[in-house]
Amino acid sequence: MSDQLLWYTTRGAGAVSLVLLTLVVVLGVLSSLRYQASGWPRFLTPGLHRNVALVTVVFTGLHVVAAVVDPFTSLGWVSALIPFSSYYRTFWLGLGTISAELVAAIVVTSLLRRFVGRTAWRAVHWVAYASWPLGVLHGVGTGTDAWSAWLLGLTIACVAVVGLATVYRFIAGASDPLAVPRADFRARAAKRAQS
Repeated sequence: MSDQLLWYTTRGAGAVSLVLLTLVVVLGVLSSLRYQASGWPRFLTPGLHRNVALVTVVFTGLHVVAAVVDPFTSLGWVSALIPFSSYYRTFWLGLGTISAELVAAIVVTSLLRRFVGRTAWRAVHWVAYASWPLGVLHGVGTGTDAWSAWLLGLTIACVAVVGLATVYRFIAGASDPLAVPRADFRARAAKRAQS
């Protein structure tokens, strides 16, 4: 594989990961609020959130592997797995490593949710909210083309979308985005039973 192809793969997979992780955060907020549009199946938001999260892991993995094997950076696997151990843009790369590990923790605990329990799963999801801003900072600080018009515009758009979703969550009144509102859940279950 040519060095140029690795460079494009690393940058492209990083940009796609940013967009997908942004979508995961927004869908997570909508899922926690039990958002539903008319004609929108009840399962769609949580199911889409879960599936986009899995695709995000694939692109994040591609981003990491391409960066590790790229001879320009010569990162090595240690830098990809241990935060702040790289000689190359140590701080910014370390933020990306932490972000990727938080994303992996979300996936692992979600897949093992029956075994780890709801409390542990919720705790990991709360901590994992940090994966998105860490990923954004990683891209801004590490990317050689981070200040190009197209990538800067993409980053600003992602920040705006997550900002709007966060504001919406507070306006909608959800105090804990990972909690199941029991009264709301019971009311909906009773309504379904009647129909």
